[in-house]
Amino acid sequence: MISVLLALALCACAQLNHAAAPERAIATEHEIYLVRHAEKQTGDNPALTDAGQTRANTLADLLSDKGLTEIYSTDYKRTLQTAAPIAERTRLEVKLYDASDLEAFAEVLKAKQGVILVVGHSNTTPPLAAALGGAPGTPIDESTEYDRLYVIDLTGVEPVSRIERFGVRYQAAE
Repeated sequence: MISVLLALALCACAQLNHAAAPERAIATEHEIYLVRHAEKQTGDNPALTDAGQTRANTLADLLSDKGLTEIYSTDYKRTLQTAAPIAERTRLEVKLYDASDLEAFAEVLKAKQGVILVVGHSNTTPPLAAALGGAPGTPIDESTEYDRLYVIDLTGVEPVSRIERFGVRYQAAE
């Protein structure tokens, strides 16, 4: 009988301690990946080349275990085809965005939570990185640079950003 009373008293104390403990905020992940579309053919609204399809699959390999919650793309063949392999693997719908107002789009992205991929262009990806509080880096080489991946972590008080490379490496002309 004494052991039962002792056990009940311990449970009651544990309950009181638990109730008195301050609640801890659970950090929600908020990471944004920005990438330029993969290698493209020529012409108006071109599709990806074979090398571009390979790079899009490499991007999907890289991001498939990151827990993506949303994927955004501009409404062009090359960006949609770059997003397609990861969208298929994650079973996420590719949402379209308007690249003509990157500041407004950045505010939309900042207000969200989760892990987001945005596929854009050489002239929109660095400014979007900057609008999100990340480092834009040097201008993207329009003719050959398709391997730059911005990673912008908005989980904390201040954005933390880095630039990674994926797939066949870009070699800057000297």
